[in-house]
Amino acid sequence: MKAENWKKELEMLANQEKAKILSGFFKTGKGQYGEGDIFIGITVPQNREVAKKYCDAPLDDIKELLYSPIHEFRFSALATLVLQYKKCKEEEKRKVLVDFYLANTSHVNNWDLVDLSCPYILGEYLLNRSHEILFKLSESTNLWEQRIAIVTTLTFIRNGSFDTTLSLSEKYLTHKHDLIHKATGWMLREIGKKDTTVLKRFLDRHAAHMPRTALRYSIEKLPLNERNYYMSRKSST
Repeated sequence: MKAENWKKELEMLANQEKAKILSGFFKTGKGQYGEGDIFIGITVPQNREVAKKYCDAPLDDIKELLYSPIHEFRFSALATLVLQYKKCKEEEKRKVLVDFYLANTSHVNNWDLVDLSCPYILGEYLLNRSHEILFKLSESTNLWEQRIAIVTTLTFIRNGSFDTTLSLSEKYLTHKHDLIHKATGWMLREIGKKDTTVLKRFLDRHAAHMPRTALRYSIEKLPLNERNYYMSRKSST
C-alpha cells in the first residue's frame, strides 16, 4: 500500500526543533485555531518533493494521509491532490477529484491547507461553472470551509472575474475571526492588482466599517496617500 511508504518517507524528514516552531506558528495551543494539530517538523519544499513521488496515488491512499492527525501528512495529501488535478484533462475524472475534496473539507483544517488546495482544485473547476457551492460553504459553521469559500475565488480574480469575491467580501464584513479578515483583505488586494478602480469602489463603500485587518491587507499595494485616506475612514467603533 503506497500510503505506508508515503508516511515513512515523510517521517524520515521529521525535525523536532522545527516541529516546535511550527506548532507555535500555527497556533496549536488550547483555545487557539489550530488546537491539537500535530507537527513533526517538515518544511514545505521537502513535503512538496515527497508529494511529487506519489502524484499517482489512489484516492484511498490520499484519504488515509488526509485523515491523519499529523499536519504534514494532510499537507502532503492535498499537495498530491492538487498535482493530480493539474495533470488531469478528463472532465469526469476532475469531477471525481473535486467531489473528493468537497467530501473531505473537514480535514482541510488549517489556513495553509486551505490556501494550498482550494484555488487549484475547486477554483479551477468552478471557473466557468456556478459558484453557488462557495456561498453554501460561506454559511458553514466550520471556519475552514468559510475560508475555502473566499480563497477559492483567487482563481476567478486571476482570470478577471471579481463578482463572487466582492459578494463574499461584503458578507464577511461582520465576520468575527481574524483569519477570515486576512483572507478577505488578501483577495481584495488581488483584485486591486488587476483593477484598482474596482478595489477603490469597494473601499469607498465599506472602508469605514471594515475589520481593520481586512482593510489593512486590502490596501497594501495602494500608494501611501491612498492607504492613509482609507485608514482614516476606519470607524472608531
